Amino acid sequence: MKIAIVGTGYVGLVTGVCFAEMGVNVTCVDIDKNKIAKLLAGEIPIYEPGLEEMVLKNVAAERLHFTTDLVECVNNVDVIFSAVGTPADEDGSADLKYVLDVARTIGKNMTQYTLVVTKSTVPVGTAPKVRAVIAEELKNRGLDIEFDVASNPEFLKEGSAIKDFMSPDRVVVGVESERAKETMTRLYRSFLLNNFRVLFMDIPSAEMTKYAANAMLATRISFMNDIANLCEIVGADVNMVRRGIGSDSRIGTKFLYPGCGYGGSCFPKDVKALIKTADTFGYDMQVLKAVESVNEKQKSVLFEKLLKYFNGDLNSKTIAIWGLSFKPETDDMREAPALVIIDLLLKSNCKLNVYDPIAMDECKRIIGNSVSYCANMYEATLDADALLLLTEWKEFRMPSWGVIKKSMNQAVLFDGRNIYEHEEMIENGIKYYSIGR
Repeated sequence: MKIAIVGTGYVGLVTGVCFAEMGVNVTCVDIDKNKIAKLLAGEIPIYEPGLEEMVLKNVAAERLHFTTDLVECVNNVDVIFSAVGTPADEDGSADLKYVLDVARTIGKNMTQYTLVVTKSTVPVGTAPKVRAVIAEELKNRGLDIEFDVASNPEFLKEGSAIKDFMSPDRVVVGVESERAKETMTRLYRSFLLNNFRVLFMDIPSAEMTKYAANAMLATRISFMNDIANLCEIVGADVNMVRRGIGSDSRIGTKFLYPGCGYGGSCFPKDVKALIKTADTFGYDMQVLKAVESVNEKQKSVLFEKLLKYFNGDLNSKTIAIWGLSFKPETDDMREAPALVIIDLLLKSNCKLNVYDPIAMDECKRIIGNSVSYCANMYEATLDADALLLLTEWKEFRMPSWGVIKKSMNQAVLFDGRNIYEHEEMIENGIKYYSIGR
């Protein structure tokens, strides 16, 4: 089978590489000539464990190709996946410009039956718009060519995306015809030989499933952050509470970890988009509006703790920051709590020493040289008045506390991910503040 993936961002590149790994002939298309040139040269534009090796392997096997010319691909493939960006507009709604541009190009150039699959996260009701654009272009050409539109939302977790794609817990596919269903079944069967976990449904339900899943996970995080903040006030330990409720099989343990807020490319954008979709239809998503509000406040919780510790005066303080990406195993800083905290600290006239195993270049691209970039986590703590942990990278789990205590002006740690134990910090002579304990 031959397919095209339009868009070589996070979703598009991972999708294309994983299909190629299973023997599909894949052409990845992007209008960014520089990005395609780098991919052709073996340079990977994003960080994801295992991705670079898989790209090089499948390019060498001639199953994975890169081009800027979608027109050339349209009639040489069986399926076209649209994985282009859907950035949030100022009002929170998803911008469908690029999705509809892809549809327009397909409609202008297709000469045979084509299955067009939306992989991007798009609001409910996008499929009819894609279908209308393709149909309009065919009408303008005086042609009546059969085509299908389908929805196949992604559920990839950054840091484990390849594993998620190669061994999915489910694949959601929205279709309108048996022909589209048969094609998608053939495409995914090799991934799911032992347990075919493709959930076929109507397209609106598939589009909604993606938003509902991310909104639920975001809700669990904000709920636990709210509980954590209350725990501090009443003297409870949120870790004990988390274990207590997580042992209930109806609740489970996942996404019940409090911290300094969620970020990334999915949760913030998708929560906003779902709220906007509801507003458009005259419905008020009260729970999700609260989820968003709690998360925005949570991003400044560590700053407020730090400000309180120094009696409201952070002027000329040197602050060390461990972790910049919104989560471990990625260099993605979109909506990262680190950006909020860095901005608040710089406005308070602090000097910042930052370190992240992967996201340093991304941070420099976003905020420039307003902070000092350190070679390792110990350099970041040199002469620091306080240390903030914002991302729970594994290398931060067991540092040499003796070295850190000696290198800091004041041995005080603000743990935004609750990865350390209070007793251990006391034993090492370090003042310790966490979330909800």
